[in-house]
Amino acid sequence: MSSTAILSQLLNLQLTQCAVADSGGGEDYKALVCVFLLGGIDSFNMVTPHVQEEYDAYAGVRTNLSLTREEILPINTDISDGDNSRTLGIHPGMPEIQSLYNAGNAAVVANVGSLVFPTTKANYGTIKLPLGLFSHSDLIQHWQTSVPQSRSQVTGWGGRMADLLSSTTNGNPNISMNLALGSLNIFQTGSDIVPYVVNSSGATTLSGYGSNNVQDRIYRKFTDNLYPTGDSELGQMYRDLLQRTLAKTKRVSIEAAQSFNDATSAEPTTAFPDSSLANQLKMVAKAIAGRSTIGHGRQIFFVSAGGWDHHDEVLDKQAGMLPMVSQALSAFYQETETLGVADCVTTFTASDFARTLSTNGNGSDHAWGGNHFVIGGGVNGGKVYGDYPESLALNNDQDVGRGRLIPTTSVDEYNAELAMWFGIQNDSMLTDVLPNIRNFYASGGATGPLGFLT
Repeated sequence: MSSTAILSQLLNLQLTQCAVADSGGGEDYKALVCVFLLGGIDSFNMVTPHVQEEYDAYAGVRTNLSLTREEILPINTDISDGDNSRTLGIHPGMPEIQSLYNAGNAAVVANVGSLVFPTTKANYGTIKLPLGLFSHSDLIQHWQTSVPQSRSQVTGWGGRMADLLSSTTNGNPNISMNLALGSLNIFQTGSDIVPYVVNSSGATTLSGYGSNNVQDRIYRKFTDNLYPTGDSELGQMYRDLLQRTLAKTKRVSIEAAQSFNDATSAEPTTAFPDSSLANQLKMVAKAIAGRSTIGHGRQIFFVSAGGWDHHDEVLDKQAGMLPMVSQALSAFYQETETLGVADCVTTFTASDFARTLSTNGNGSDHAWGGNHFVIGGGVNGGKVYGDYPESLALNNDQDVGRGRLIPTTSVDEYNAELAMWFGIQNDSMLTDVLPNIRNFYASGGATGPLGFLT
């Protein structure tokens, strides 16, 4: 400990916060949880103006899409505005998020979106822009790859992080440190690492293999005879290399699913609500609880909730859907506290894009920069990071038409903050993960570009 270099590394990895998170002690553990809101969430109703003058501009542009000022849940932004503290508001269906924010365990990142270079209204017509701007498929890919100038990118920034870190933080070669709920995704796909896909009930094994009724016991015995354990047994049964490789892969898959399900069998202490998102996050919590058994020192999770493409009925649909998000995120955070890993788990939201501030009659259309939440014990919470516009009136300094706002914070800056907290150094490692980051953030700094993580 007398070595400055060793001490610096320990501090950078926050071992003082996370070393006792595991019951065995001495663990350096961190997890990132991406909650992707598919469809492009209308996030300027999720985080709204609250100061009267700013609210009036918001109501003026949103007209029939605006919330009433009385129902909005106010939060301090920690931004001084003359003698008064500027306030923003949280959607009335998200009181749990308001509570996490007020307790310092959640932060808002304002007006963030995909950019290739810093972009303003002055250079909007000449600067390189993300391909397929305002397109669902393109912007979903850009958020997940952090390479918005390309449609041919085949790896995501979470996958590239795993490529760099997996060999030293993952003790289980059969279960990836990147765990996806439901389906494959480009965010977690690296050159060497691919996501291990599970569902809300756990890893999927062969149908009937794990049951104990008579038929399934016979089936399991037959399967084990086809795909025996051990290379010698496989070699005796399969002389052909391709057959032996297939059989070995099947056996590894079966054993990996069994070990994952055994490690995640304990039910969380926290009562999770009954929703698709909450059930996914419940499985994430179980995988975090079983991390030592699985053999993971780092974990990256991807969960998603669809249905946010609200071209109509924005107010009614958000009133039904945002409480689901708020309750699920709150329950998950509570469970990380129960597990003693709240400081070591950071959850962040993402979405294709935000939506137009102006109405299309009864809904909003595809736009660009929007607002997101970051939640965790390691978050410098109770603050708004980035630049929330002082006026949302049409033709403001960021508006390129109908209230489509140019992002003032790039996805690269957002992702860099998360990546550096996770263990990526601000040198060539960071540019390997985020190829465009030097357009927004210089190398060498020890603190993240936005400051929302310790």
